[in-house]
Amino acid sequence: MAGRRTDTRERIEQVALELFAERGYDKTTLQEVAERLQITRPALYYHFRTKEAILGSVVDRIGESIDELVGWARGQPATVESRREILRRISELLEDQWRPLFRFAQVNQGAMRDLPAGERLRAGVVSMLSLLAMPGAGAIKQFEARLAVFAVVLGSVPFLFDIGLDESERAAVALEVATKLISDD
Repeated sequence: MAGRRTDTRERIEQVALELFAERGYDKTTLQEVAERLQITRPALYYHFRTKEAILGSVVDRIGESIDELVGWARGQPATVESRREILRRISELLEDQWRPLFRFAQVNQGAMRDLPAGERLRAGVVSMLSLLAMPGAGAIKQFEARLAVFAVVLGSVPFLFDIGLDESERAAVALEVATKLISDD
C-alpha cells in the first residue's frame, strides 16, 4: 500500500512539474493537475494541499540526493578521477530525477526565487559547485570547476543547445566538455 501511495505522489509531482514548465507555476491550478492526472481534486488533496507542497516535496527529494552526492564526494580523494566520477554522478542524477526540476526552475525563476523550495535548491547547487575545485587551486581552476557543473546541468536544456542532438547525446557531449574543464591539462 505504501508503495502505491509513493507512486501516486511521484506521478503528481511529475505531472505538476510538466504543467508548471508548460504554463508557468503561477498560471497552473491544482484543478489542472488533477485533470491531467485524471483524478478528482479531493484525491489530489489527499497527497498535496497546495502547489507549494508539491514543489517542496520535489525539491526535498532532490535536495536529499544532492546531500548524498556531496557527502559521498567529500569522502573521496582529491584526484582528477574522483572529480570525473562526481561529474558522471551529477549527469546520471540529471538523467534519473533532476532534469524536470531544473527545467521548471529555468522557466519559473520568479517562483523559485520567492518560494522556500527555491532557497533549498540554490543551497544544494552551491554545495555541489564547491565539490570539483582542487584544494589550493587558483581562481581560474576554481572557476573552471564550477563551470563544469553548469556545463552538465545546462547541457540538459534543449533550447540552449539545439545543435541537432537528442537528449542522451547532448548529455554525453555536456559531460565530455565538463570533464575537459576539470582536467589537469
